[in-house]
Amino acid sequence: MLYSKLFPKPQKTNKEYDSANARYLINGGFINQVMAGAYTFLPLGNRVLVKIEQIVRREMDKIGQEVLMPSIVPTQLWEDTGRLEKVDVLFKALGANEASKTKNDAEYVLNSTHEEVVTPLAKQFTSSYKDFPFALYQIQTKFRNEPRAKSGILRGREFRMKDLYSFHTSEEDLLDYYNNVAMPAYVEVFKKLGLGDSTVIALASGGDFTDKYSHEFQTLCETGEDTLYYDKEENIYYNKEVVKDPEAKKYDIVKGAEVGNIFPLNTKFSKALDFTYTDEQGDKKLVYMGCYGIGTSRVMGVLVEKFHDDKGIIWPVQVAPYLVHLVGLDLNDQEIRQRATSLYQKLNDEGIEVLFDDREEVRPGAKFADADLIGIPVRLVISKRTEDKIEWKKRDEKDSELLAYNEVLARINKILTH
Repeated sequence: MLYSKLFPKPQKTNKEYDSANARYLINGGFINQVMAGAYTFLPLGNRVLVKIEQIVRREMDKIGQEVLMPSIVPTQLWEDTGRLEKVDVLFKALGANEASKTKNDAEYVLNSTHEEVVTPLAKQFTSSYKDFPFALYQIQTKFRNEPRAKSGILRGREFRMKDLYSFHTSEEDLLDYYNNVAMPAYVEVFKKLGLGDSTVIALASGGDFTDKYSHEFQTLCETGEDTLYYDKEENIYYNKEVVKDPEAKKYDIVKGAEVGNIFPLNTKFSKALDFTYTDEQGDKKLVYMGCYGIGTSRVMGVLVEKFHDDKGIIWPVQVAPYLVHLVGLDLNDQEIRQRATSLYQKLNDEGIEVLFDDREEVRPGAKFADADLIGIPVRLVISKRTEDKIEWKKRDEKDSELLAYNEVLARINKILTH
């Protein structure tokens, strides 16, 4: 990608933001705020989001099948489960339109979660014990009527989410999938997102779904919104809401940012929607369900909160918008421009993702500042000073060095295969 064609360019402002992810993602040209809690993902940001969701998708394909359910549904589905008035962050919409010749008086819900849709869907196409177990997932836009949207894309009114639902003939089978299939898959997801070393599983309330604990995947982060209590003796993290004695000295208190959660729903929704199957004896039994969520746009914000310095973002390789940020200096010299353009083409031919800063009129300091703000893992520089070499610098390191092309390519390939 040529930087001169990039939409939009980073535009650093003096505006105060309430979080690092808001400051760097907005200034770096990754997202644009439309209103409180709603953002456009710009080309750089969309590339990151797509990579996050592809990592999630690859792991979910191993344990479920992908579908795509509607964001908007009739209120009747939520009335059937008794949750229409209980979920206080629910967005509701009226179909009436005075300007239109046709009038639609129906009421709708913009889904914050999809149990009300997926349960009738599964019920429609299953009846026998032989149809179970199975799992369906989607990556979808969700809506929450947050009273106070804040912290950039960490707490929004519109956000991206992966939600998977599993269906079972018994609680035993549900818990086996929950503990031995879904939980390890989640661990692998966060490992591949670059958050494995800092993400823990915390016990949390099961809400009105179950009297058992649910499990939150929390990335330890100083700016996290959640308070976690760590029992050093038992090596267990608890969400603040389930700690029986928060003043006990045995706990270490840390901050976490929730990136995923899993719930054993048991028979709550199958009972409400009369979702049964016929067992081997011909008797009708209620289906057991589980729910498993990952906030993919939220993960993007947490990555920035976790990986940044005072200059900008430091993206993990696997989710960075590009692997290489090629900075061309002295580009008014045709020989230098030819060398830089040739390197850009060679890297592209190798299948390496490159953002090439090909602007002539911009000073070196501004180009380097933009590179640090955007946070692409590898910075390469071509200039008069580098002569027939290429300056190599990783975003998370201070020192740079001059390398031959073959050395650069070898290092890039090593990063890609690490």
